[in-house]
Amino acid sequence: MGNMYIEQFSEYLLLEKRYSELTVKAYLTDLEDFFKFTEETYQIKTPVEIEYPLIRQWVVSLSSQKTGNRSINRKTSALKSYFKFLQKIDVVENNPLAKHKSLKVEKKVVIPFSEKEIKEVFTLLKESCNDFKTYRNYIIVEIFYTTGIRRAELINLKVKDVDFSNRTLKVLGKRNKERYIPILDNTLQNLNIYLKYYKETYDYKEEAFLFLTNKGVKIYESFVFRLVNSYFSKVSVKIKKSPHVLRHSFATHLLSEGAELNAVKELLGHSSLAATQVYTNNEIDQLTKVYRNAHPRNR
Repeated sequence: MGNMYIEQFSEYLLLEKRYSELTVKAYLTDLEDFFKFTEETYQIKTPVEIEYPLIRQWVVSLSSQKTGNRSINRKTSALKSYFKFLQKIDVVENNPLAKHKSLKVEKKVVIPFSEKEIKEVFTLLKESCNDFKTYRNYIIVEIFYTTGIRRAELINLKVKDVDFSNRTLKVLGKRNKERYIPILDNTLQNLNIYLKYYKETYDYKEEAFLFLTNKGVKIYESFVFRLVNSYFSKVSVKIKKSPHVLRHSFATHLLSEGAELNAVKELLGHSSLAATQVYTNNEIDQLTKVYRNAHPRNR
């Protein structure tokens, strides 16, 4: 794909748009798939030859391969961004996806863990805390639930990001946007104990990653997912038991206790309120039940 301005596009996403390396990699994979399709099906190799009917054929092809609408939308979004970039550098005059409409997708319903389930997991974790590994597992779950950070954000935390004097955690979010999250006193105490084990076990440096595997290397996505899933599988029968569900639980529980939506938005690192409002759905469902059960006209 070297002759199709891919390298420049990659640099543009990383440096100007400040997308994460993971997002850029996904965009480039989607572009590679698209141009493989155009070359094999229509012998078209350059972006200037691309017109919308051809893109529609690609979408139909993806759909026939049982690719979900959500995935197709992500792929067409990557393609649209690519053509916007090509317009920007005067390679193409028009974006063939300018009037493209995303496919309809069902809204994902994420059911948060109950406070009882969270408490049971912490009890399980605390009972086994006696070394680096067990304290690491405990503090990973605790940070997810008490700060609401994303999985990628947790993985990239460094030792220096924990500010004990100001009781805050510095988090590098989407598009390299920094935010500071308050840390509860109890979490700070547990972090302190964890770091003592850390210093005894591995080379302790301010620039080092905060969470390491048993082999002393940076933790990774599947490691974190398996950790959360394994503990919550012991107390919950919910289908989804992931770090994202813990983030969802953090937001839902804060809102149920009266936290303002704007404050939760800032803690989560959302760029708009619309993204945060997703977490109010469970509260509305609960209110609806109370309303229906209590209102005289519904008896």
